[in-house]
Amino acid sequence: MDWDRLQLSPKIISALGRAKLTSVREVICLSGPDLQRVTNLSRSDIQQLLTAAATACRRHHPIPALHTRDNWESGLRVGVGCPVLDELLRGGLPVGAITELSGESGAGKTQLAMQFCLSVQYPTQYRGLGSGAVYICTEDSFPIRRLQQLIREQSHLRSDVPQELIHSLQFSDQVYIEHAADLDSLHMCLSRRVPLLLAQGLVRLLVLDSVAALFRSEFKADDWLERNKQLLAFSSTLHHLSQEFTTPVLCINQVTDVFNSGDNSLGPLSCPVSPALGLAWANRVMMRLMMRRLQVTVARGDQSSVLRRLEIIFAPHLPRDGQDIAVWREGVRGIGGAPLAQTHDLGFNNK
Repeated sequence: MDWDRLQLSPKIISALGRAKLTSVREVICLSGPDLQRVTNLSRSDIQQLLTAAATACRRHHPIPALHTRDNWESGLRVGVGCPVLDELLRGGLPVGAITELSGESGAGKTQLAMQFCLSVQYPTQYRGLGSGAVYICTEDSFPIRRLQQLIREQSHLRSDVPQELIHSLQFSDQVYIEHAADLDSLHMCLSRRVPLLLAQGLVRLLVLDSVAALFRSEFKADDWLERNKQLLAFSSTLHHLSQEFTTPVLCINQVTDVFNSGDNSLGPLSCPVSPALGLAWANRVMMRLMMRRLQVTVARGDQSSVLRRLEIIFAPHLPRDGQDIAVWREGVRGIGGAPLAQTHDLGFNNK
């Protein structure tokens, strides 16, 4: 690789040589902290390197036609079940593509993912796909009690759906829960069980919670090359499943600290964190969403919720935008209409 073409400083080029990093692909497969560790460069130098690598990647590997704006304007979507959020996402999760939902612990990512698992079961006229969901857990156990509560509260959330239709759906029977404690079991799940469920028409939504957990826990710092080879192979498997079965794939991701919160193209502007797994993973995602907790608690009747913010970081068919949301008994809703009572969040509400 001729690093001079990226207009990098001699110091950065020399450090790349010592670290035996010979291609843009190797660079984008590493997170900022990993790059700083293997090159001993400063944060500002790493930021310059990542920016140059991302520019080169976009120039030589443009987004394929499948991911262009026109192809997603009129496609099928899996809605959230909230008019405010469905408007923000222009219908919801697009089929045949990977959507990432990242955020810190307690931001509400799993809450929203479970809501999609119920929404997909409605007919297409109600922003569903008339089928079930498979939910793969790689970290914590699946919150089955919360799912059961969401099912009981569907009548309150989905006022747009006839009550007889809601009562006729067997929601809990159409959420298939899988547990993957390591990469081998995850590969087995994605290569055997998930394709079988998709081929039989039993599911039309795949949720992975979370994508970063196994890749962060199974590899040591020096194993970054093997880790990223497996990460790229894993993302290719997800793309194959999503496109072969026209299925939306939702990947929940962890976050990592950023060097310069004022220049963060991977996460919200002026935010101290960014989605994990670096540019290599970001280039495999069609739509990136992020949830953050705000320092405010809102109240509605006898309920209270920490205020969150759902933001669109990038998507070919959506502008960069965001919406305040809250988590109620019936699920996640956008904050709109009449103002809610607000208090400062002292950190006691974590759900």
